[in-house]
Amino acid sequence: MLFTGDLRLHDHPPLRAALGGGRQVVPLFVRDGAIEAAGFAVSNRRAFLADCLRDLDEGLRRRGGRLVVRSGDVVRETCAVAAQAGADEVHMSGEHTRHARRREDRLRAALEADGRRLYVHDGVVTAVEPGTLTPAGSDHFAVFTPYYRRWTGHRLREPLTAPRRVPVPGTVTSEPLPARADVDGTSPALAPGGETEGRRRLAAWLRDGVDAYEGRQDDLAGDATSRLSPHLHFGTVSATEAVHRARCHGGPGAEAFVRQLCWRDFHRQVLAARPAAAVRDYRTRHDHWRTERTAAADIEAWRRGLTGYPVVDAAMRQLAHEGWMHNRGRLLTASFLAKTLYVDWRVGARHFLDLLVDGDIANNQLNWQWVAGTGTDSRPNRVLNPVVQGRRYDPDGAYVRRWVPELAGVEGPAVHEPWKLPHTRRARHDYPDPVVDLAEALARFRRARERD
Repeated sequence: MLFTGDLRLHDHPPLRAALGGGRQVVPLFVRDGAIEAAGFAVSNRRAFLADCLRDLDEGLRRRGGRLVVRSGDVVRETCAVAAQAGADEVHMSGEHTRHARRREDRLRAALEADGRRLYVHDGVVTAVEPGTLTPAGSDHFAVFTPYYRRWTGHRLREPLTAPRRVPVPGTVTSEPLPARADVDGTSPALAPGGETEGRRRLAAWLRDGVDAYEGRQDDLAGDATSRLSPHLHFGTVSATEAVHRARCHGGPGAEAFVRQLCWRDFHRQVLAARPAAAVRDYRTRHDHWRTERTAAADIEAWRRGLTGYPVVDAAMRQLAHEGWMHNRGRLLTASFLAKTLYVDWRVGARHFLDLLVDGDIANNQLNWQWVAGTGTDSRPNRVLNPVVQGRRYDPDGAYVRRWVPELAGVEGPAVHEPWKLPHTRRARHDYPDPVVDLAEALARFRRARERD
């Protein structure tokens, strides 16, 4: 059983299939050298992964087994373990990034050359597998709402319980498990990982949080979202089980939460059909972005949370401190970089992937494209005004004051426009002036998109 983005024991069809008939199984995780070489294995995700692997190993040991960890080329290591164990079959979950597809093809060919079979199980990483739902005349949905209607009517499989026993042969060797403590450069308040924590968080969310979600999902200061995205990314929580449990709970809040889970599947089916969208415009607007050299000072101010627009800076500082950011913050910080500063969305997407513990190629890249107007948004030229957004989603300024302590003494909504404070009060706060005038930035964007 080759684990990838499915680091759990509950609701795990490939693991169940591998155990069929009371067989012994080698639960294997390979620390993929290609991911590290591509720079994707950043500190926050490596630390969270270490938590996940340790928790998975503990869960297996309670069931009479253990986790085998190897490092390097996934195909080479998987074939070596299969040979060492005398395994006839390898089971794994299907994934749909370009890297995952190539890895699967290589693994299948290598195993077949050794007289072994690869079984790939769909509907494990997502609730609805990419390609299952398609509109007439196309291989994927390019607009969310019709996809959501079809997705809502699609019958999901029933979640599986965790196996009671996982017998593992004692002959297969493993590397030591990685430890969070061995990872340098993590965000100070990085959340813990692992299936135990993920299931605890899901249960607490359905018990105490989801009922208010419909009305509070954009409340920046209230922090009223599930924070399950890292667990969905690493597969410590099953998307299918989350949908089932939310629907059983019922109510408008649960329905709004399920809609967000659908967005995750939507982006994955777009990327599965158009893998180049990870690096290229899904729908080009023929932008001539400011270069990283000419916009260097503005980009650095954005990264450090020093743009002079408090709600943008608050969100960027939350990202640095937690390795996570509220979804509304993601939207407004992305809009600010791509449209207000008119910087290529790929610059921002790369910075997010450098820090986000839930850094997911499909969600990250396609959400950035949605905001930049090069993706699936039906209003590609909308611009989110950071002052308006701050007043709407942080009306009392509590979120800003939490993350921008320089403005802690500014009361109420005035915190969103500190440049308008009287000069004597303004001088007390060590906070920069805005890097750009919003009206001028909007005019520049409209000229660039030929909207004037």
